[in-house]
Amino acid sequence: MKRINITCPACGSRAYLRPASVVYGDKAPDPDAKYYVCGRYPACDCYVAAHRKTMLPMGTLADKALRKKRHDAHVALDSLWKNGIMSRKEAYRLLQLSMGLPAEDAHIAKFSAARCDEVIALSRRFRAAAARAA
Repeated sequence: MKRINITCPACGSRAYLRPASVVYGDKAPDPDAKYYVCGRYPACDCYVAAHRKTMLPMGTLADKALRKKRHDAHVALDSLWKNGIMSRKEAYRLLQLSMGLPAEDAHIAKFSAARCDEVIALSRRFRAAAARAA
């Protein structure tokens, strides 16, 4: 596994690859999962999940407020394909094109709170348009 250096965007400390138990204790949803966790955790509450196979970060480190905002953006975007308005692939392509992003950057786990707000608004507009068309 290639060693990568990740800096916490909130405090500037180095982030370390740690088991899920560091973040969730005994209540880890997936005890085998790994996370990049700020070296100042829990004083600095930033972390991000790692891909199981590559151990690369799934996005950027985020604090509790940004993790919640990203969750809300996922729920909003996912509603487009879970409700049958479009396919999952079409929803993510819409996200990419509407925000003018290359495919490799069109991931909610990389977004700021403001970008997440854009995803939520975009999703609402498309749900409303689909309801009017029905």
